[in-house]
Amino acid sequence: MWDYLQGVVLGIIQGLTEFLPISSSAHLRIFPELFGWEDPGAAFTAVCQIGTELAVLLYFRKDIWRIASSWLRSFVRPELRGHLDTRMGWFIIIGSLPIVVLGLLFEDAIDSALRSLWIVATMLVVLGIVLGLADRYGSTQRTLKDLTVGHAVLMGLAQAAALVPGVSRSGATISMGRALGYEREVTARYAFLLAIPAVVGAGVYKLKDVPGSDNPYGWGPTITATVVSFFVGYAVIAWLLRYVSTRSFLPFVTYRVVLGLGVMGLLAAGVLSA
Repeated sequence: MWDYLQGVVLGIIQGLTEFLPISSSAHLRIFPELFGWEDPGAAFTAVCQIGTELAVLLYFRKDIWRIASSWLRSFVRPELRGHLDTRMGWFIIIGSLPIVVLGLLFEDAIDSALRSLWIVATMLVVLGIVLGLADRYGSTQRTLKDLTVGHAVLMGLAQAAALVPGVSRSGATISMGRALGYEREVTARYAFLLAIPAVVGAGVYKLKDVPGSDNPYGWGPTITATVVSFFVGYAVIAWLLRYVSTRSFLPFVTYRVVLGLGVMGLLAAGVLSA
């Protein structure tokens, strides 16, 4: 029963942090350590993220259906190939390639060495500063209509940086989008859509490792966390899109830096172990 309660707590953490630019993987690494729990591991994290991606699929179901149908129909209807929805389909596919390739190449390091709390804390601070600078100095002239193949590749490469816990998939993509001059809400929406293939793919790929030694919780608590993350994540999507339409990312930048420095201090003091 205690494992299931931990699953509920970790599911809430995952749902609250997946879409905010503060790194859900960092929180799933830090907070169990603070609570004295075992590291849930990369497999638990990846599978749990399926819940939040199902929330994306539900929330953006109309957009996803429109993009997917336009992309598929473009193979037999040439006049649709220049349509925004068709191009979005290709941009999401192209932008997903870097994280897939790099994820497979560096799987062992992602599952082990890169989960060091020193690395997690450093990435929280560094990418927090990057996000702050990109949001502060990036223009807001571009919308989704201005998205190009080159920009899709750059945002895909930024998303791939989130293979390192502490970076934040949404945070890295949003930082690149803001640096390229895209509106805050546009970058957030595109970050959500771009993450779908990578996150769902990683979660399905890691299902085989759920009963393994790297996941101390097993199937029951992992499924519980996934379900909880779905409901919490859905609420967070709606809130974040409303928030970024009128406000900056400064609160998230501040939180990242404070949390990262706090973890470094606890590591230095011996309260936490890397």
